Amino acid sequence: MPAKTPAAALSPGAAAEHAARFAVLADADRLRILHTLAAEPGGLAPGELAEVSGAVPGSVAGHLEVLASAGLVETGGGRVRAAREGRKAVPNPVDAVLGLLDVPLGASPAPVPAEVRLRAMEPEDVERVRQIYAEGIATGDATFETGVPDAEALDAKWLRGHRWVADVDGEVAGWAAAAPTSGRPVYAGVAETSVYVSEKARGRGVARALLRHQVEEADRGGLWTLRTSVFPENRASLALHRAAGFRTLGVLERVGEHHGTWRDTVTMERRRER
Repeated sequence: MPAKTPAAALSPGAAAEHAARFAVLADADRLRILHTLAAEPGGLAPGELAEVSGAVPGSVAGHLEVLASAGLVETGGGRVRAAREGRKAVPNPVDAVLGLLDVPLGASPAPVPAEVRLRAMEPEDVERVRQIYAEGIATGDATFETGVPDAEALDAKWLRGHRWVADVDGEVAGWAAAAPTSGRPVYAGVAETSVYVSEKARGRGVARALLRHQVEEADRGGLWTLRTSVFPENRASLALHRAAGFRTLGVLERVGEHHGTWRDTVTMERRRER
């Protein structure tokens, strides 16, 4: 059996940066203070925090300074509050377990390879799209599906205006599509994404180009949230989505049975900037 290529190590600088962010919450009193503020939407006066949170009285000011510098708390009107966007200030610990800390969130997009042409999916593309879908299913790490849905089912499932293909050397080499997550009007801008690339076109930047295009067109087309579910074993897909701006929400454990094995999925989400 050939030796595996060693995984890329997290650089010392990146490791130190992430460790410093995790360290913000690596203190019992800071956790108690933040937890207390999160449960008090109106905030508390600094003098109340020691008594309400149970933190050591003389430590509160220093802890608030650390929490504020990390973007976890904010002050105003003589009160301290948990920052609304504070949940984004500290990396998701799941990313460390998944080996994703070395992938910059929303990394600068690489140019689309010259040989890749992106365009809207047409009805005549569907059979080729289904062939590529079948190749993805065959890997065992792309989807819970065990058979390719027929053309009518795919047409009913996918949102119009959010179906794309990539042509390489005159042939459809990959596709991307978005499906609504709910029929309720309030979720009209939330969609589940899928990206598949033919076996012979993998490693040529096709998936990256398709996903970037899908994200850009979703922003232009009124979608405000894109979601995807990825098997944790499919690190290439996890890294691809993270680089396109998808952040990890969490892991659904044993969420579905696949070929006799219960499997987890990683839920990722990309939000349109306001």
